[in-house]
Amino acid sequence: MSWEAWIIFTSFWVLFVTTPGPNAVNCISVAMAYGFRRALICVAGILTQATLFLTLSAFGVTALIAASPLAFLVLKWIGAGFLIYLGIRGWRRAGQPQASDVPEAQQLYLRAFMIAAINPKSIAGYLAAFSQFVQPGIPVSTQMWVIMPTALGLTTLSYVSYCALGAGLGRAALSAMFNIYLQRILAVFFITYGLLLGSSHFSKGA
Repeated sequence: MSWEAWIIFTSFWVLFVTTPGPNAVNCISVAMAYGFRRALICVAGILTQATLFLTLSAFGVTALIAASPLAFLVLKWIGAGFLIYLGIRGWRRAGQPQASDVPEAQQLYLRAFMIAAINPKSIAGYLAAFSQFVQPGIPVSTQMWVIMPTALGLTTLSYVSYCALGAGLGRAALSAMFNIYLQRILAVFFITYGLLLGSSHFSKGA
């Protein structure tokens, strides 16, 4: 990958991972409830998904999934339903006393991985990265030594920052009412992302 191509790829990836989405909302909400260090488990789940998708994109597997309208549609509906479920559950729990027990690391990790993996827009983003920035005539395995560290490094910085933001909001939520409002706002974001994801199929007139 040339220096110019790397700069363009880096700019694309910064925009891709810093644009607020379900991953960011999850990091913020977990950090608000359980603190910065606990929320880093979510970052580990996101990085696992990113590593998996980068590898699958390199082998062309995500291209096959995106080329199948039925598989893509099923993935959309599963993802939309899961996000709406998380939003409704978060809204209901906002007015309830905070549980004293902290969720297990495995539970937070799997939830973060699922939120990251079920979003078809992730597939589109990884496909765009490989279709636009991988240079023909050069082995993909060679270019992955540049793409993988760049993508994972930027992804880490982005979502660690969202965790820090959530932790800061959690410390600022001194009043119970303010805390409830913040939790419900995040719940609305989850529901909105789910509805947008589920309705995007109809917007294409398919």
